[in-house]
Amino acid sequence: MDTNIDFKNIWKQQTSPKPNIEELLHKLKKFKNENLRKIILINFLLIATCLCIAFIWYRYQPQLISTKMGIVIVILAMVIFLLAYNKMFMVFYTIDNTQSNSEYLQNLYLIKNKQKFMQTTMLNGYFIMLFSGICLYMYEYTSKMSSFSGVLVYAAALLWIGFNWFYIRPKTIKKQQEKIDGLINKFEEINNQLKD
Repeated sequence: MDTNIDFKNIWKQQTSPKPNIEELLHKLKKFKNENLRKIILINFLLIATCLCIAFIWYRYQPQLISTKMGIVIVILAMVIFLLAYNKMFMVFYTIDNTQSNSEYLQNLYLIKNKQKFMQTTMLNGYFIMLFSGICLYMYEYTSKMSSFSGVLVYAAALLWIGFNWFYIRPKTIKKQQEKIDGLINKFEEINNQLKD
């Protein structure tokens, strides 16, 4: 019985599945288009929300300065978030089929960094401003309610924001990171194969 098995040679002879570049480019195009659609949709929704809030202000003429400040803070939160979020549009838009693998990889790194900034700094600021604005806005109307009803309204708003902050936000962030990391890993693998 031969006990001199050359594991190193056997390991070198293994063939690992090579990533298909066409399939990878298709995934990248799909990723790009999904994100461009998402940017357009978020723009539409937040601008429509800002217009609705402005209409409510115009139509119902709030009396207290706190209500007006709340409206301004909520609209400002949405505008600031949109300005930062729209900077990603050009990064996605410039990805095309004429780039080299290393250029794709550089764009993916850039997207990952911008997503991280949006998921941390911008989203934190957005939620803080949104929560503050909603609390200020609701004061005028909840002050006319019974104490129990006022506390109930604030609790419902706090629960909704908490649900978004602690459940929806982390789930969305994880999903975004998995997609971008998967693409980055595949492009890194191809780049490493081209170097070999």
